[in-house]
Amino acid sequence: MSTTRVSTALPAPGHATALREALLAADFTADGLLDLLGAPAYAALARSETVPALRATRGEGPLPTLVRLFLLQDAIPAARAGAALPLERALADGWVAREGDLVRAVVDVRPYGGPDGQDWFIVSDLGCAVGGAGGIGKNDEGVVLGVGGASTTLAGITVRTPVGSALDLGTGSGIQALHAAQHATRVTATDLNPRALEFTRLTLALSGAPEADLRAGSLFEPVEGETYDLIVSNPPFVISPGARLTYRDGGMSGDELCRTLVRQAGERLNEGGFAQFLANWEHVEGEEWQERLRSWVPAGCDAWIVQREVQDITQYAELWLRDGGDHRADPGEYAERYGAWLDEFEARGTRAVGFGWITLRRTSAEKPSVVVEEWPHPVEQPLGEAVRGHFERQDYLRSRDDAGLLADRFALVPEVVQEQVGLPGAEDPEHVVLRQNRGMRRATRVDHVAAGFAGVCDGTLTAGQILDAIAQLTGEDPVLLRDRTPEAIRLLVEEGFLERAEG
Repeated sequence: MSTTRVSTALPAPGHATALREALLAADFTADGLLDLLGAPAYAALARSETVPALRATRGEGPLPTLVRLFLLQDAIPAARAGAALPLERALADGWVAREGDLVRAVVDVRPYGGPDGQDWFIVSDLGCAVGGAGGIGKNDEGVVLGVGGASTTLAGITVRTPVGSALDLGTGSGIQALHAAQHATRVTATDLNPRALEFTRLTLALSGAPEADLRAGSLFEPVEGETYDLIVSNPPFVISPGARLTYRDGGMSGDELCRTLVRQAGERLNEGGFAQFLANWEHVEGEEWQERLRSWVPAGCDAWIVQREVQDITQYAELWLRDGGDHRADPGEYAERYGAWLDEFEARGTRAVGFGWITLRRTSAEKPSVVVEEWPHPVEQPLGEAVRGHFERQDYLRSRDDAGLLADRFALVPEVVQEQVGLPGAEDPEHVVLRQNRGMRRATRVDHVAAGFAGVCDGTLTAGQILDAIAQLTGEDPVLLRDRTPEAIRLLVEEGFLERAEG
């Protein structure tokens, strides 16, 4: 099995500005790639399938040259490379290297579009684009990966309010630090792998972002005694025997690394600060997975934990064996490694593995809110505002008893639709579903009272006044209706179907 060709001498960022200007001048950007390659080849390249991109870059010009050099990692004639970038500076700083009359890239430089249209570049080891059909296929423990689905997911769910300080724990190639630099006054980035810190330095420099405070070490050790307004981490969450690959395997038994990270984050947050992680967790025989995750939440923190996917232990083992290229190894060696994964899971009583998001918020509330749920359905990224809104609604709901709730006015949020389900020709529907078309895209089943209540919420009448009107129309006892409906109203507020109307 092949190993990753990692460079021991990484580029120097001294002339990154000149290189950036050349890349932008050639339209070596996310939009420029889409225009050059076309949507099918662009999507294939994101899956690490290079043949369509090779065919689309057979022409001359700076942009095809840069795609072949940095993304397809072809050897390019020096004269052609010199027409696309400041070659002598790039050679001197170590971005590219000479091989006779040819030039090769030393690192992967990948265009990445920022949330507000910024043209950024993520720098990583060669050949480490995530998501190819054959897996990453790299088994060098010091390898640093580029942009993948997990990293973009975390970037999308992160709350982006302006903050004084942010920590990117396990920074890798620096994508989270790059995002944080746009709304944090001070960014600290840590990683157990010193090479990752150098790649983060390159990513920030080539993207024109401010420098970060880079520190080597495991978990919170490099920032002992410090607190932050925002902590983000896409940790090495893979649950595996042996922990061969630093970029994905945490080196602790089972899901202990993720549990430790979450448990220790609480005391590192300033009041109102957020900590947001991607994580894997075990579904253990005889334990409810929701209660297992509730036990991870540190004291003094609200939490919202969303399970996005569950795999049985065979699916999980096969996924990460392919990721490391083990499926291309000797059949006997592959079977031995597969067996080691199953042995590990069986010894721990693990029957499945969940994947999802964990968000903490530091709070002084007497009774913190801990919501653990499963939501495998499509969502609309970015979700940072939806995450922030979830916690704001928790604050509101615990500040209102039922009487206070009924005294408030509410409005149905935009783009909520109502679906009625029943047999054709039936006088009344069997049930009513409210569905969001934005954010989490939730759907919730409601009774006729809750459906009618939501339908007339426009901020004009209080909740109690609406219920009294419904009682008069339906002939129900208004006192009983007021007594039993607040629970349904709370659910609609908590899930974001209703918002409190000001004034």
